[in-house]
Amino acid sequence: MTEKLFAFDERNFHECQSTFRGENNQEYYLGEYTIDGGSNINVRADKKAVGAYSIIRLLSKSRLFFRRSWSHIREDATDVTVLWFVKRGSISISHQSGKCTASAGEFVITKSMAPFTMECKTDDQSIHEVLHVVVPSHIFRRFFPDEINAGFCTSVERREFRIAERMLAEVYEDPGDLTSRVEQVLVDSALSILAEGLKNTENSMHERQTLSQKRRQDVLRFVEIHLSDPKLNAEMVAQACGISRRYLSHLLRQHGTSLPNLIWDWRLKTAHEWLSTEVGRDVSIAEIAYRIGFKSPAHFSRLFKRVYKVSPREFRTTKADKVAQPELKEFFVSGPSSIQ
Repeated sequence: MTEKLFAFDERNFHECQSTFRGENNQEYYLGEYTIDGGSNINVRADKKAVGAYSIIRLLSKSRLFFRRSWSHIREDATDVTVLWFVKRGSISISHQSGKCTASAGEFVITKSMAPFTMECKTDDQSIHEVLHVVVPSHIFRRFFPDEINAGFCTSVERREFRIAERMLAEVYEDPGDLTSRVEQVLVDSALSILAEGLKNTENSMHERQTLSQKRRQDVLRFVEIHLSDPKLNAEMVAQACGISRRYLSHLLRQHGTSLPNLIWDWRLKTAHEWLSTEVGRDVSIAEIAYRIGFKSPAHFSRLFKRVYKVSPREFRTTKADKVAQPELKEFFVSGPSSIQ
């Protein structure tokens, strides 16, 4: 079932900047969000959470503007990739590599760790509609190992894109007939199909990576692969990636984080995803802690509670109760941006 992320009209659209990220600022990422004032302001976003993914349908009768700068990235290092399927109207994006416009029937990609500005325009009937999927970037890289241009845009007329879009729409519109496991499989499959379509797209989509970008990708891949190793540390990462510890620290500091923060953040997000699934309810808290690299369940529980405000056991109980009582509002946390 979907839930309302936000709804704005002429009475409350001035509050959009403080509330567009949903309850407790747990969706999207930090930036400047504005709505073009006018006589017919009607903006609504509804969300379907599927594991670590969010599928969101946005409908608007007003022009919308969004800007994410380097200062926003330093303050909120949320690293997600967003896949936009434009249904009506258009999206114009300005980014470091240039500008692009995705019109109805087209597909575009944005990244939260690169600055950009966006303008969402209505069509000739004053309607803007888009279905977009928010994917944590470390998961996105499992399907798209190569770097893709921020702002990459293409038509969804290609068969792979149409199939993927239909699958995502089916998951979004499902009234509750599908299990969470089936929904997860469908979204994963849609991303795999998109990946194949992108590989075969005629126009080049891959960025020319700078050396520092390649080094950062090497670091992220190594950390992801060895996340369950409790001995994972800066010395291991630097040696495996062929860089010094000092350069490793500099590389991550450019993106507003440190290696310990990156590791703990990633581990907690992985635990959160696990505890949110039916499979996770059958695994002990201690086993989850050890599988994701914590040396003790107590340490895991302390950090989890510090970030998510409830213990792992309480969180899992809450999720189970909400499966049994579907009328309750879903508890969704996108995860921390850093851990001290």
